[in-house]
This record gives sequence, structure tokens and C-alpha cells, in this order.
Amino acid sequence: MKKLFTLLIASAIGSVVTLGVYTQISNKNNSTPIEPPNEVPFIKTSNYPPTPAGGTNIDFTKAAEKTLHAVVHVKNTTMSKGYTSFEDLFFGRMQSRPQIGTGSGVIISPDGYIITNNHVIEGAQSIEVTTNNNKTFEANLVGTDPVTDIALLKIESDEELTYTTFGDSDTAKIGEWVLAVGNPFNLTSTVTAGIISAKSRDLSGSNTQSFIQTDAAVNPGNSGGALVNIHGDLIGINTAISSQTGSYIGYSFAVPSNIARKVVSDIMEYGNVQNGILGVIGGELNSQNSETFGVSETEGFYVKEVQENSGAMRSGIKKGDIIKSVNGIEIVKFSDLTGFLKTKSPNDVVEVGLLRDGENKVVKVTLEKRTIIDVSVIGTLRELESEDLKNYESDYGLELKSLFQNNKAEWEADGISEGDLIVEINNIKVNSVVDVQKALSSNSNKVYQLSILKKNGEKVAYRFR
Repeated sequence: MKKLFTLLIASAIGSVVTLGVYTQISNKNNSTPIEPPNEVPFIKTSNYPPTPAGGTNIDFTKAAEKTLHAVVHVKNTTMSKGYTSFEDLFFGRMQSRPQIGTGSGVIISPDGYIITNNHVIEGAQSIEVTTNNNKTFEANLVGTDPVTDIALLKIESDEELTYTTFGDSDTAKIGEWVLAVGNPFNLTSTVTAGIISAKSRDLSGSNTQSFIQTDAAVNPGNSGGALVNIHGDLIGINTAISSQTGSYIGYSFAVPSNIARKVVSDIMEYGNVQNGILGVIGGELNSQNSETFGVSETEGFYVKEVQENSGAMRSGIKKGDIIKSVNGIEIVKFSDLTGFLKTKSPNDVVEVGLLRDGENKVVKVTLEKRTIIDVSVIGTLRELESEDLKNYESDYGLELKSLFQNNKAEWEADGISEGDLIVEINNIKVNSVVDVQKALSSNSNKVYQLSILKKNGEKVAYRFR
């Protein structure tokens, strides 16, 4: 009997202790969330702490309330020509008819600036925006950047509009909760939740992209919509899905907000995007590349070449260096580096963390404007000053700085040589690196047509299959 009494007392004490610990944990988990400020200046990074990862006690309601009225439905109208009947086909009569495309957009200022995807409005003759309270506006296209698939629209409203605040996509973490807000299948603003599955994703295979990957459901019509954290801060613009059916099957991708904000700022200030470059050529490290380069490191960016008179050369970066970080952001693969540089401008100064001969170094590099670009079928092109163009008696074009070795003999046999002028790519006149990027990106980064002005004044055109 005494043993039974002792056992009951011990059990009671254990229950009290367990209840006390549970109460403390429960109170801690249910602490009051941080309230966002009422107003945040236009295109300014918020100062919220990082969003908690995982867990089931995350409250999405405030983020949804803050974002829903800042996301709009975007409708574009294009006119296409085609045959509408057998008689039209027989007599060769092509009829014009409107084609409607839809997507989403995000209001980023109280006076009506809206960010969306370039592919949502590409080729549009007219653009119409409908807000979440069913008000419709005609939108003007301010500018686009096909390379990042970002476009900027402007609507005029008699009252201030609800808008969203840019968050810092660099601090977003894998496993962090996010919301995708858009207008899938022509529905009104719809919210889906998920986590960040990966960062710095490159879907092109050419190391030109750096997407945030998420498992929040994104479907046709969501393009151009908002990816926000639980504070309602914009950390991405939903852009693509990975699917064989055209609908969501597990993963979606967003342009990071830091890249989108940089693109928008440049469009507003310069009319195009001003990217800063380090001035290095190389490749990302992995087990295969590391063996090729003769190094033991399997993460980072290996410098194979430093461009002459570049910021990298002036800062002392050398061939064989391994870039491990930029401004404290870890560089594991090439898309980490390209994604960071897309948020920076010429003349920005960055701190580059290097590994050289087993020792860590940090150097400061002044970024410069990109003036050269590789075009797959021919070689490296270089921007020219207007004075240099006069030698060709042309107002536009880029110099063929060097031919690729794998097809150099073929081009030279056809009379094309280094120093000739590339004046058109894919039937678009080119006069800058930005022009070349637009000509390529609008054709899936493929070259179908080249027009070349030879040094002797002869102009020739080539078409590729």
C-alpha cells in the first residue's frame, strides 16, 4: 500500500512538471507577431526579421490581406492575321482578329506603377488592368527587360492605390514560408502557400537566370503575380512553372525581388537596364569541373581569365582565383554570382571574397558597364563609340571582336573577319549589349538571322535553321 501511495505521488509531480513545461512552450510559440508599419517608402527594402521556417503555427492572414489588393489582373490584346475560312485561304485574304492574353501584376507605388512579366504583355497593342475591387484602367507600357522577363506598367487613378513593399530576396531562406498571389485561370486574386524549395535556379542552362523555386501552387494566369513572405513583403515575381501539362505539378519559379527592383529602377531612370560586371571569365566548380581546373574545391566560381582594364584586373584578381562570396553572400554556383550582379549597377563597389593558394582574401572591385557579349553562332561582339562607327559609315552596330575557334575557318572562308560590324540579329537592329540580349531573348536565345557590314562596305545576311 505504501509503495502504491509513493507511486501515485511521483506520477502527480511528474504530471505537474510536464504541464508546466508544455505551458511555457505553448506561450512562447503563441507570442504576438510583429506588426508591419503602415507605410513603407516606394521601392525600399523592409526591415522585418527573417521569416520562420517550417512549423504549423504560421499566420498567413496578415500577408494575404496586405497583398490581395496590390495584385491586379492584366489583360493584353494583340492583333493577329490569319485565314478565317476556306474562301479566305483560296483567295489569299488574311483577316485581322484580336487575341487576348491574361496574367497578373503587382502595384508597387501609390501612384500606379505596376510590375509584371514581359511575356504577359509582349506584343500587346493595348493593355488593360483590373484591380481587386473590380476597377478597370488602361495601362501604359513604361519599359521592359526581356532578359529578366520583367515589364513596368503605369495606370492613372484619381485616388492612391494599395501597393506592396519590396522585401530583401537575398535574406530569404530555403524552407521559409511564402505566399503566391495572382489570377490563375482568369479568377480573381487567389492565394496559395508553400515554402522556398531552392534559390539561384537556372532554367536556361546558360547561367543567365537566378530564380527562386517554390512549391506554392502557380498556374497559368499567375505570371507577373506576387511571391511574398509572411509579412507581406514582395520577395519575387512569379514567372514560370515546371510542368509537362501546362498546369502546376509541384514547382514554380519567381524572379527575385532584388533583381526586379533593380530592373524597375533602371527602366524608370535610364529607359533600359544598366548591369555592372566584374570582368572575369570562368565557370562554377563541381566534381567534374574541379578536376578539369586542377583544384580540390567543389564550390565557388573559378576564374579562368581576367579581362583587360576591367575592375577585376585593377583590384588584383588573378587567373586561378576562386570567388567564394560577394558582399558576404556565398557563391556556390555560377547562378549565385550572376543573380547577385543583376542587382548591381556600373560604378558600384563590391567586396569579393577569394580563395587563392589556400588562403582567403577580400578585395574591393568597382563594377563596370558590360560592353562585350558572346553570340553563339559567330563570336564575341563589342560596343563601339559613335566616332568609331563613322569608320563604317553606319549609325549602329557592334564590332565582331573575335570569332569562335570552332567555326572561325568557315567564316573566314566566306569573307567574314574580325573587325566587321554586326548590324542586325533576328531582324532587329543592334547597337548595344542590351539590344543583342533583347534580340536573343525574344527568340529563345537562338540566332536565326545575322546581318553583317564588312569593312569593305559590303552588307551580307545569313539565316540559320
